[in-house]
Amino acid sequence: MKICLAQTQSSKGEVRNNIREHLIITKRAIAAKSDLIVFPELSITSYEPGSAKVFSVTVESSIFDPFQELAHKNEITIGLGMPTDAKRGINISMLIFQPNIRRIAYSKQILHPAELAYFICGSEQTFLNIKVKKIAICYEALQGEHFLKAKQNGAEIYIAREYWQFD
Repeated sequence: MKICLAQTQSSKGEVRNNIREHLIITKRAIAAKSDLIVFPELSITSYEPGSAKVFSVTVESSIFDPFQELAHKNEITIGLGMPTDAKRGINISMLIFQPNIRRIAYSKQILHPAELAYFICGSEQTFLNIKVKKIAICYEALQGEHFLKAKQNGAEIYIAREYWQFD
C-alpha cells in the first residue's frame, strides 16, 4: 500500500484556488500509484477558524465532485480538510472520497481550547479499509486516548493530519 501525506501552503480563504492546487497534488499522487492521499485539517480554507462559518459546506457539496471522480477513476482514496456544517455548529472535518463509495466526513473529536469558540466536536471515529488494511484517520495527533481507541477498534494504520500555524 502506498500512502501520500500531502503538505500544502493553502491561501487563506481562496477555496477555488486551493481546490485547484489539491487536484494537482492529487494527480501527482495518482501518477505515483498511491492508494491514499491525505491533506491536513482545514487544508482547503487554510487554518482560519474565524472564517469557518463563511466557508463551511455539506459533505455533498458539488465543488468537490472532481475529487470523487478522481477517486472512482483511479482507485485512490482522498482526504481533504474542510469546515463542515453540523446540526449544532461547524466541524473541523476531513472529506473522504473513495472509489465506488459515497463520500463521507470524519470530524475532529477532541478540539483544542482555542478551537471551541468556532467549532463543535465530532462524535464518531472513521475507519477506512484499503487493500485489506484498517486505517484510522484522525486530527487528534496529540491525544493518546484517541489513538488507543483506534487501536482497540482494530486499526492497523493511524494517520494523524493536524495543521499547525506558528505566528
